[in-house]
Amino acid sequence: MAQRTVLLILFDGVQSLDVTGPLEVFTGAEHQAPGTYHIRTASLDGGPVRTSSGLTLVPDTSLADAPAPHTLLVPGGQGTRGPDPRLTAWLREHGPRAERLVSVCTGAILLAEAGLLDGRRVTTHWAYCAKLARDHPAIDVDPDPVYVRDGPVATSAGVTAGIDLALALVEEDLGRDTALTIARYLVVFLRRPGNQAQFSAQLAAQTARREPLRDVQQWITEHPAEDLTVEALAARAGLSPRHFARAFRAETGTTPGRFVDRVRLEHARRLLEDTAAGVEEISRASGYGTPEAMRRAFLKALGTAPAEYRRRFRPAPVH
Repeated sequence: MAQRTVLLILFDGVQSLDVTGPLEVFTGAEHQAPGTYHIRTASLDGGPVRTSSGLTLVPDTSLADAPAPHTLLVPGGQGTRGPDPRLTAWLREHGPRAERLVSVCTGAILLAEAGLLDGRRVTTHWAYCAKLARDHPAIDVDPDPVYVRDGPVATSAGVTAGIDLALALVEEDLGRDTALTIARYLVVFLRRPGNQAQFSAQLAAQTARREPLRDVQQWITEHPAEDLTVEALAARAGLSPRHFARAFRAETGTTPGRFVDRVRLEHARRLLEDTAAGVEEISRASGYGTPEAMRRAFLKALGTAPAEYRRRFRPAPVH
C-alpha cells in the first residue's frame, strides 16, 4: 500500500487537542504499520505557534515547503475567528488537491472561508454550528453528529471528536484491528459512530427549571422500559397532558416524545456495547418492546441495525 502523507495545519490560537489527538492516532498507526503514513505539521512561515491554552508547538515545516498531502487536516481553536488571509488563500489553492480534506472542531470554519465546503453536509462544534450555517448558506450544517463524511470531506465536532474521526480514517485505511489496537493504547473506545449525537440525551436537552419537570426528566433516564407516554408522564408531574407537553418543550427545548426516543436509543446502545445480553432482552429493557421496534429505531437514527451496531462498536475482549 502506498504511503499516505498526513499534513496537519498549525496556526496561532489553535486548540492543542485538535492537533495532538489525531496526531497520536496517525502516529500510532504508523508504529503499527511502518511506512503507512508520513506525518507532517506546518505553519504559514514554519515558525512556532502558540495554542489557545498557551502551549507552544513547533511545526516541521512551512506551508510553502510542505509536501502535497493525501490527508489534509485542519484543526480548530480561537485562531479560526480571525484567520490570516494567507492561510485561507493557501487552503483555497491546495485543499482541492488533497484526496481527503479533514477538519476538527472549528477547523470547518477555515475550510468554509476557503470555499471548500459549499454543497457539502458538514458538522462542527455544537456552539458554532448556527454561525457556520448563517455565514455560509451554501453549506448543509448538521449540528448533531460526532463527525460527518461527505465524499472526500470529513468534518468533526469538538476536541475529542477529532480522535473518533482519525480512528475512523485509520480503520478505513488499515482495518478495524489496527484502529482498535490504537484505541486501546490511547485508552479510548473504538465505539462512537459518526452519526452518534455530540451530546447524551440529558445534555442535549436543557434541564427543566421547575422541579416536577426536572424530576420527570431524571425518572425517564432511569426507567426507559416504563410507560413513558405523555399521559403517564403528565400524571407523574401532576399536570394535564396538554400543559405538561407545552411546559416540557418550553423548558427543555424538545418534546417529551423526542426526549424519550433519545433516552431509549442511548440505553439500548450502551447495553449493546457493554453487555452480552440478547437483542430481544435489550429491546424490552430499553422500552422498545420488540426487536423489530428497536431495529426500526436504530435504522432511523443511526442508519444501522442493532446487530450490526454491536458488531462494529462493542470492544472486543482483551485476552
